Parts: sequence; C-alpha cells; structure tokens
Amino acid sequence: MPAEGPALKALLLRLHTNSLAQEEEISKPDGKWTTLKALKRQGDAGDAAALADYQQQFDDLMRDKMIALDQDKALFIYHLCRALSATRIVEAGTSFGLSTIYLALAVGQNASKLGPEQRKAAKVIATENEPSKAILARQHWKEAGEEVEQWIELREGDLRQTLASNLPEEIDFVLFDIWTPMVVPALRVLEPNLKKGAVIVADNVTSSAYGYEDFHDYIKTRRNAYRSLVLPYSGGLEFTVYDP
Repeated sequence: MPAEGPALKALLLRLHTNSLAQEEEISKPDGKWTTLKALKRQGDAGDAAALADYQQQFDDLMRDKMIALDQDKALFIYHLCRALSATRIVEAGTSFGLSTIYLALAVGQNASKLGPEQRKAAKVIATENEPSKAILARQHWKEAGEEVEQWIELREGDLRQTLASNLPEEIDFVLFDIWTPMVVPALRVLEPNLKKGAVIVADNVTSSAYGYEDFHDYIKTRRNAYRSLVLPYSGGLEFTVYDP
C-alpha cells in the first residue's frame, strides 16, 4: 500500500472490498447483468427500443455502484505516477473516489520535492457526472485526510464542459475509468494540454472492447502522436504515451 497511516490503509481496504462485493453481486448468473447483456445484444442487432432500454437499465444499475479500479491496477497507477513525477493529473470518472486517493497520494508525494510555486499547481482534477457519487467521493477523501484531500479538485457535471477550461498548461497523466462513449470526447478536450510524454491509462479495454472502438480508431489515425499497448491485467489495462 502507498499509504502509511493505518486509518488510510483500512479505508482503502474497505473500499476495495465493497467494490469487489458489488461486482460479484451484479455478475451472478441470475443477476441483473445477465438481463442487460441480452438487451445489449438485441440493441447491437438493430433493435433501437432494446438499446434504449439497455441504456436506461444500465444507468440505473450503475448509479449507486462503485466498480472501482482493482487494487493491483490502483497500485500500478500509483507507482507509475510516482515514477513519472506526475503532479498534474486528470481522472475522467472518479465514481466513489477510490482510485483518486491513489493518484492524490502520488501527487502529494511528488509535490513534496517541488518549490512552493510549483507545488501550487500540483493536483488531481477528478470528474464525476453523478451527484450522489460525488458526495460519497468527497466523504471518502475527507476520511482519507489531508495527505489526500488537499490535492484533489473535483469537477461535477458533464466533463465535456467541466474540462473545457482552467486546465493545467501541461498534463502529465490521464486515467480513463468511465463510460466508454465519453473517452474520445474527453481526450479531445484534454489533448491540447497533454505534455510531450504524457501517459494515458484506460481500464477494461479488453472486457469492454466494443465500447473502446472509437478510442482505438482515434489513436490509430494519430499514430504519429500516440503509442499504445495493453497490459495483462484483468479486463485489460491500456498504456498509451502521447509523443507527437
């Protein structure tokens, strides 16, 4: 664990445990996800009503679900951000704020090596469209304490608007753990501010391959700017370097 205090370690463990329990519940053979997959297949086959029904039920199901980054992935992005000395991070899709804690710990520890002026710019810009999740995220960050909370700026609402202004001049690291249709719109907003060598990590690119087709098409058409590979984590974790 990157955290030193027992209270923060206990919080991370509790949140990871809760997230896994939620995933197991909805993934049961007789669970809600089975019905949703059937509706999705109908929608993909051209049934517009089934597709609309799927989207509504999916949104309802996920509204109170954490479905956070797995612990091994969270540890990876923490160590990656430490290795990159990343202090200007954007997280698209904070949910209940679990992965944000890892990112904020890395930012804070990296910022401790900077001068006072540089330290002022160090932060994780987290986004969340669901108000109830934003409330819980803030509660978790408050519980995590000052070594986490002070490094996070939460932007609530549609990220196409909330990320459209007041970004760092150079972004070091981006995490996409969000509804996949929003990945490309978010990347387009962030791209002008990505620094050369910025790293982008996207979760579940294998298990949600269909949803990531637009993202993969986007970076393939910009091969001169993006270099990407999928790491062998559960569901697939894509590692992309911006190097125009």
